[in-house]
Amino acid sequence: MAEISNKFISAESIAKHSTRESCWIIVHGNVYDVTDFLDDHPGGPNIILKYAGKDATEEYDPIHPPDAITTHLPRDKHLGKVSPGTVAKVAKTVSPEEAARLERIKNKPPLDEILNLHDFETIAKEVMAPKAWAYYSSAADDEITHRENHTAYHRVWFRPRVMRDVSKVDFSTKILGQKSSMPLYITATALGKLGHPDGEVNLTRAAGKYGVIQMIPTLASCSFDEIMDAANPGQVQFMQLYVNNNKEITKRIVQHAEKRGIKGLFITVDAPQLGRREKDMRMKFEDNAQVQIGDSNVDRSQGAARAISSFIDPSLSWKDLPWFKSITKMPIILKGVQCWEDALLALESGCQGIVLSNHGGRQLSHSRSSIEVLVEVVSKFKEKNLWPCQNFEIYVDGGVRRATDVLKAIALGATAVGVGRAFLYAYSSYGQEGIDKALQILHDEMEMNMRLLGARTISEVVPEMVDATSLTSHACPPPDQLYMSTSDPLQRAALKTVAIKAKL
Repeated sequence: MAEISNKFISAESIAKHSTRESCWIIVHGNVYDVTDFLDDHPGGPNIILKYAGKDATEEYDPIHPPDAITTHLPRDKHLGKVSPGTVAKVAKTVSPEEAARLERIKNKPPLDEILNLHDFETIAKEVMAPKAWAYYSSAADDEITHRENHTAYHRVWFRPRVMRDVSKVDFSTKILGQKSSMPLYITATALGKLGHPDGEVNLTRAAGKYGVIQMIPTLASCSFDEIMDAANPGQVQFMQLYVNNNKEITKRIVQHAEKRGIKGLFITVDAPQLGRREKDMRMKFEDNAQVQIGDSNVDRSQGAARAISSFIDPSLSWKDLPWFKSITKMPIILKGVQCWEDALLALESGCQGIVLSNHGGRQLSHSRSSIEVLVEVVSKFKEKNLWPCQNFEIYVDGGVRRATDVLKAIALGATAVGVGRAFLYAYSSYGQEGIDKALQILHDEMEMNMRLLGARTISEVVPEMVDATSLTSHACPPPDQLYMSTSDPLQRAALKTVAIKAKL
């Protein structure tokens, strides 16, 4: 990290540099000349120019890791510090909508009234800022796949065994050879600070406390090193990678992750272009962007997702796998596989695993649920005498809200299950205590359901314990009232409100 000059600069002097030709900003009390960076900023120049000559800290913090600006700006652009007392405090105007939200925060139920992960989502919807909720909850097009991810688990039924001594149950397991207290991991989700000032560090602390593995996202709001530094000694972490169209940037990220002790590289393969997430797009999240270098010509009025993803390489293909193997010794897992043919290619290409995932329903609308694809993959692998696989693990994510969902996936062949949104909602509504409570809920559900299923260890959660014969039936089921109580109906285009002066 480059050093900041000890020179003090008055706010009055900074304010004179408020144009495209000379653009200075203040972040965390430090002054930066970002004039030459304007056209390289992934969020485009306009958002920086909005804060030219001013303090941009409040807009900077929720989206960027704290070291983003020091990493990307040359040292000579770090001009100094703001003279104490020269920045006037601006009185904020609170809109009626924001005032109502703050009142809802005061009235949220105590944490001991939260009984399941659905409850966190219900409260998060009420207390999160609208732009943050829109980003976290949005999904592609008509959100059919997003709903299917959850409801597909409802079509898998248990066949429990009885008269077994289940006085002691052990649901610990290994994921890529690493110990986990439960057969689940915290999967990567972007922009953690939108929901809470501590962002992804909330997840790191909780993962360490409960002995589960966290997957660090490329698009985290906290810096990668900040997340790593928050971990306990020996705590296992994975990394999710969006492949940058600049291979040198990708190489640097991967090798730094390996040097810091990351135990698995999960390469996202289902996002050559971002899906249309209309809730997010309607928010016109044009004020923020993440820090990797990308195309500054992207339309920034298309929501947070598009504003942070312009750097992703759409040319990623199977021919790139040898290159990844040449730059790292970490296990390589492909995240976003959605059919058995690609699962087989991943196995034949020497990957150590796959995540069956449709990106939380945020990419291709009408993609099948990961639990359905899991059944297909295992069936095809059995036909080819490839099951069980050696040194190749299959994970699923999307729609998981109960330990019963986890157990169904394990019975059908998954090594572990990724949980994402539910944990975001937990800490967005209750902070660090919320994510701790969420993991405790899952732990308690696992213990209870293992006993009721008649399984004393994860190895005893076998295919014969589930009936998945209805899984591929896509007939419309009765409405899921619990889901609909938290899911927002999709908005439609609407007329602008026009004030009409009555004629006398």
